[in-house]
Amino acid sequence: MTANIIDGKLVSEQIRGKLRGEIERLKESGVTPGLAVVLVGEDPASQVYVRNKARSCEQLGMYSEVHRLPAETSQVDLLALIEKLNEQSEIHGILVQLPLPKHIEEKAVIEAISVDKDVDGFHPENVGRLVVGEECYVPCTPAGVIELLKHADIEIAGKHAVVVGRSNIVGKPVSILLLQEHATVTICHSKTANLQEVIQSADIVVAAVGRPEMIAAKHLKPGAVVIDVGINRLADGRLVGDVDFEDAKQVASYITPVPGGVGPMTITMLLKNTVEAARRA
Repeated sequence: MTANIIDGKLVSEQIRGKLRGEIERLKESGVTPGLAVVLVGEDPASQVYVRNKARSCEQLGMYSEVHRLPAETSQVDLLALIEKLNEQSEIHGILVQLPLPKHIEEKAVIEAISVDKDVDGFHPENVGRLVVGEECYVPCTPAGVIELLKHADIEIAGKHAVVVGRSNIVGKPVSILLLQEHATVTICHSKTANLQEVIQSADIVVAAVGRPEMIAAKHLKPGAVVIDVGINRLADGRLVGDVDFEDAKQVASYITPVPGGVGPMTITMLLKNTVEAARRA
């Protein structure tokens, strides 16, 4: 068996095609969806992400602002900028690129963003709404994972989904989304005693642990669906996921590549949330 490849670039383009129509309709009514991205410091990966987000906005005809601040920017000044963006009517979504410099408290920054403009879905109020199943902005990467499963026509209801990783950004929210799709969900982490055994019981595996090529064919039940959220750069410069792709694809029924799987979906779901914020505004 060789797995079917779930092409995140293709799915992303299909979703963006629909978004273009929605953006045009909003513009006809006098509203141009606007996204403000704030970058503090010179982190190279963050620089790339921010560039991609701004370019994606322009390609869809959205308005975008990028605020690049020096690493020594104080928390007070950053919070003042966020408050200013909260008040700007042409800005519908605000994203502060993580990670932040150590002297800035991430929690305070996330909570400062207006709930109505929290297109990353990290504000505690949006997280609470997600947990109880109310309308909210869903974190972008977890939302992208569910979209990939649906676009591949993979049945989620009644399946055993194992999520490897318990971060607030991916592991926890994607587990909630899988529950909402009626999967039976197990979350694994560094303290899970029988990790291989648990993963082998999964119909759907979501790998979001941040350890390069940790999950291999031996961990998988034949025919499992594998969604690889990990992005790890090796010493030789190659980008790999948390799954050993070449090995795992011999056992899986469906698998996402790295790059080109979940990655493109993250920015697309951010754009989708921003368009939704503009519609609500």
